[in-house]
Amino acid sequence: MMFRWGLAFAIFAISLLPVSAVQAQGYDDTVKCESKNFSYQNCPVPWRDARLIRQVSDTQCIRGRSWGIDRRGLWVDRGCGGVFAAAGRGPSHGGGGGGGGWNPEPGWDNRFVVGCASDNYQYRFCGVDVGGGGRVYLDRQSSGAACVEGRSWGWNRAGVWVNGGCSATFTVDRRWR
Repeated sequence: MMFRWGLAFAIFAISLLPVSAVQAQGYDDTVKCESKNFSYQNCPVPWRDARLIRQVSDTQCIRGRSWGIDRRGLWVDRGCGGVFAAAGRGPSHGGGGGGGGWNPEPGWDNRFVVGCASDNYQYRFCGVDVGGGGRVYLDRQSSGAACVEGRSWGWNRAGVWVNGGCSATFTVDRRWR
């Protein structure tokens, strides 16, 4: 009798899990997450980081502004809608591509836009994997303070930094090599 109740409780508990959390378990899985009526939407995923695979909304999806990931999972806002996947994971994990070591999954090399803002003229780092052969360009400045590369904004393989009130969107040309 005790076993039946335990089994019934386990089945009940699994049925309460959000569908998106269950769908996102595997390496190749993606999650479609959309901001309805330009409002905040949380899509629970077990990932530590995510990447935008395909934008499905007319509204631009900008990491850190209209989408991101935090301890509660993936979130979208301001009309952003997209198909997302776990960042830094994939079937190529562990090498095997002839070069040894980790290699990114297909489609890793791409171009996308991220937003980064220096609130109250404070330094801020916006993490995004640019890759060893990547490059970042100023796309559109949205602050009154000047955005000058090397002075109030810059980048490295791990992301973009801003300072001195610079607020802008940046085009990331991510390249593995």
